[in-house]
Amino acid sequence: MFPVDSATPECLQLGTDEVTVLATTAETGGALFAVQVRMPPGGGPPVLHRHAPGEVYYVLAGEFTFYTGGSDAPLRRSTAAAGDVVPLAGGTPHTVRNESSADAVAFVVHAPGAPMEGFLRAVAAPAAADSPSMDAVLAIGARHGIDMLGPLPAGSDQRADRSANA
Repeated sequence: MFPVDSATPECLQLGTDEVTVLATTAETGGALFAVQVRMPPGGGPPVLHRHAPGEVYYVLAGEFTFYTGGSDAPLRRSTAAAGDVVPLAGGTPHTVRNESSADAVAFVVHAPGAPMEGFLRAVAAPAAADSPSMDAVLAIGARHGIDMLGPLPAGSDQRADRSANA
């Protein structure tokens, strides 16, 4: 039912990151999956990854550091702060982290939504009981069309661009 009741949304816990579900693929005819991500300092996916759905991040609070490229393209590191919008085309190798000292919050839309919704729900289920192994996460990713590309290369934590749009 719209609008989303902000007092009682569904929340998924993925490690230290909290994902609040705002619109499911069932509610949008499969077109998108919309969430709010709250990432504490040090949070974020542990590896570079890629998937067919595109993503758009609208940063509401704090700072997110985006790593894009790798494999066939140079790795690019950029920082987005409150008010910044970061679009990521489907198929782009990337990860996002909170490298700041405060929580970071973003409104995120995945389109089409089914692969990301399926992956996030599948990872959150075992995470609620215990920390899933990397092998389990890799298998879940493969089932949902998400390629885990491995950790960031050494030395990728150098000073970021100030803008994700730079």
